[in-house]
Amino acid sequence: MGRKLGLFRAAYLVSASCMGSFAFAFDTGIISGVLALTSFEEDFRYSHYSKTAKTNVNSNAVSILQGGAFFGCFLISPIASYFGRRSGLILSSLIFTLGTILQVINSHSLGTFYAGRVVAGLGIGSATVLIPMYSAEMSPKEFRGRLGACFQLFFALGVMIAYWVTYAVSKDQTSGTGQWQTALGLQLLGSTFLLVGMCTVKESARWLAAKGKVEKAREALKWVRGGEETEELQQEFQEILAGIEEEARVKENLTIKELFIPANRYRLFIAITIQLSAQLTGNTSLAYYATQIFGAVGAGGSAKLVTGFFGLVKVVGVLTFQTFILDRIGRKVPFMVGAFAMGSFMLIIACILATHPANANSTSSGPTSAGIACIIMTYAEAFSYNMSWGPLPWLYVGEIFSSRTREVGVMVGAASQWLFNFMMSQVTPHAITNIKWRMFLMFAIFNYAIVGYSWLVLKETSKHSLEEMQEVFGGKKTFEKHMEDEEHVEHVETDNKRETVFPT
Repeated sequence: MGRKLGLFRAAYLVSASCMGSFAFAFDTGIISGVLALTSFEEDFRYSHYSKTAKTNVNSNAVSILQGGAFFGCFLISPIASYFGRRSGLILSSLIFTLGTILQVINSHSLGTFYAGRVVAGLGIGSATVLIPMYSAEMSPKEFRGRLGACFQLFFALGVMIAYWVTYAVSKDQTSGTGQWQTALGLQLLGSTFLLVGMCTVKESARWLAAKGKVEKAREALKWVRGGEETEELQQEFQEILAGIEEEARVKENLTIKELFIPANRYRLFIAITIQLSAQLTGNTSLAYYATQIFGAVGAGGSAKLVTGFFGLVKVVGVLTFQTFILDRIGRKVPFMVGAFAMGSFMLIIACILATHPANANSTSSGPTSAGIACIIMTYAEAFSYNMSWGPLPWLYVGEIFSSRTREVGVMVGAASQWLFNFMMSQVTPHAITNIKWRMFLMFAIFNYAIVGYSWLVLKETSKHSLEEMQEVFGGKKTFEKHMEDEEHVEHVETDNKRETVFPT
């Protein structure tokens, strides 16, 4: 009974924390549909804007949330370190809620709406840093991988539900203020569930132990393992205490200079470029501007319905990856195969649109034959992404760093993700408007280049423990030489001081 209850509590804790991922995904999926609603354009008084000016509004509305999230990554770290993971997630949910309220208010001012987007971004960025950390620290080790993958699963669910909400409000509600307010207001569900969930679970046992609150740490671990005092519980708790002691030892005297020795510099390079590659696949652009893109490929009046099934494809892709792919065929193969598949599907879309241009302003009840082909290829691209470059980059960045540099490395990777996310959300609406089918050709070229990047730059990590990563990336000898050099410098400085005090 205790083991089953423990597994249930761990799954509940991870699901509750992943509501932050759901909230972020819901926002990602809902904004493209809201920006396409005439009622929203009229209430915020830009329906009379030129096509270029409307494109700028779309770009700003999406990208400033990414800007807020970028800064949220850095702001939450000292707060969570001092107050705890659970407390940090509670604060993140409150910040996101405030940002959502600012967006929902019919202020007739894009400035107020933008401010709400920035505030919501701060909350979302904070949550995305803490969710993987909190869930990993509280999950049983035998289920840590699968529970950790729930971050991407909840993201896909959030996007899918957002697409269907957009379709529902556009079909079932008359055009007016309530139409877009309903869509945006439902973002509060994710932040509310996150807040309630975090108020019903325990603080991270590992964080409590690191802060010297040993008894509270034991009680938190006991709760999440089912409430029974077992030998396995005692052993795990001793491992946590030993791990914290070892972590403190390996991080002793860590300097900025050490981060730039060859092996660590290589891994920092990967942490940045792998997040850039994930954005250059083009899937983030499809997620943010799905309604507009499906209109551009010929979905006509069915663009929002087609977008809803697009979200469903994402969920199926993630579930398939978790069930059949994760940890079975390594990392490099899914990276390469996924990029090649996405590049091929993007190239086919570009060729179809170049030879059969679609009318994005069509109000017909359904897509053309060419449009149907493009939609199928877009679905296939999304499925490929969620089988490879969707869930893998976060997992890979968390694996490649040594214990000594992991915290810094993961933070660099997270910040890079938001920075490049911001970049693509700025570029995409202009690309849709100005270069049309060539945008898909551009993404096809990027994906084929990513195949080469995966082969030449990335190393296989699935068959190695975290402790073996120093050797995988050629860092063991380099690190030892670096430490010897540091010790030599210290000895020289000590000898010089002795000679100064006791001249020969």
